Amino acid sequence: MKKIYLDSASTTQIRTEVIQEMTKILSEDYGNPSSTHSFGRNAKSILELSRKTIAKQLNCSSQEIIFTSCGTESNNWILRSVVKDLRVKRIITSKIEHHAVLHTVQALQEEYGIQVDYVAIKSNGEIDITDLVELLAQDKKTLVSLMHVNNEIGTVLDLDRVGRICQQHNAIFHSDTVQSVGKTEIDLATIPVDFIVASAHKFHGPKGVGFAFVRKKSGLRPLFYGGEQEKGLRPGTEGVHQIVGMAKALDLSYGNLVKERQQISDLKTYLIRRLEIEFPEFKINGNQDGFYTVLNVLLPVPEDKTAMILFYLDMKGIALSRGSACQSGSISPSHVLEEMLSQEDLLKPSLRISFSHYNTEEDIDALMEALKSI
Repeated sequence: MKKIYLDSASTTQIRTEVIQEMTKILSEDYGNPSSTHSFGRNAKSILELSRKTIAKQLNCSSQEIIFTSCGTESNNWILRSVVKDLRVKRIITSKIEHHAVLHTVQALQEEYGIQVDYVAIKSNGEIDITDLVELLAQDKKTLVSLMHVNNEIGTVLDLDRVGRICQQHNAIFHSDTVQSVGKTEIDLATIPVDFIVASAHKFHGPKGVGFAFVRKKSGLRPLFYGGEQEKGLRPGTEGVHQIVGMAKALDLSYGNLVKERQQISDLKTYLIRRLEIEFPEFKINGNQDGFYTVLNVLLPVPEDKTAMILFYLDMKGIALSRGSACQSGSISPSHVLEEMLSQEDLLKPSLRISFSHYNTEEDIDALMEALKSI
């Protein structure tokens, strides 16, 4: 049975070239980048070359790239330091953020008593910009934390527009860009955002490594303490092979972006057409014109079959999800869909189908045949 992977918003298949690059580092360049001998100096040189590669793709200074273990760590570090060290008194966010942001904000509210305001969400999952402007009219030192591409429904935030609004109101702007880095152009020389984050495994790199973009003179302090790695902001011996893999994956993702974006966009359009024919009553959660790698659909399937639909598809060798992989073991409805759907629709199956360039029309055909047989 052919296995079909349609869950790339959870993690992506690592590219062969990335594996080859990492294997070379593991076997040949195993020095500690903090050591002063030739092995260490070589590892340090490789590390800094990777930093420059990433910075070049995002059009920022290499000094503004800080290596971490993942997007979750980066989000926690930035949000906590902004409150603790920069003395922010209020955070504006949304109720459809990733839990790495939502749960961190809630913890900071309990610990520091900061004010938390949630910007209104439109029925298609987009941020209500008018409400954001009204919230920013309050005269308090504020951080705005809004994700670039929603990981469950694919709605896209206008980073440049929101960044300029934040600038006008002297607010700090942080964006979780885990779903967008490597999949769309981000020019940090022109977009007025103070912090963004990324995880390598979302753009065909290895798991367990990510980075934060921290604009110069931010004033952030480390989340934990130890060595002086990463300018003293993220102590611990760097995983050179993972960082090299991440830089290679990002370089390949942006090098192939135009071609792969068109291929994946065509696949998404093909799936929507097939759904229109086979399930004319289906609905798209969010915006049909949302991010090209994600499609979240509500299917007209009987309630008695809803609970087993993912299990049935898995038995057919088809992998997808009903929401974020970070909460896939939960029996609760998606917190994102709870903000958008009626109680009646929440009882129906909503599937998140997320694509990569490894997918084909044959994969979509197999998915449709499996859904029709339910």
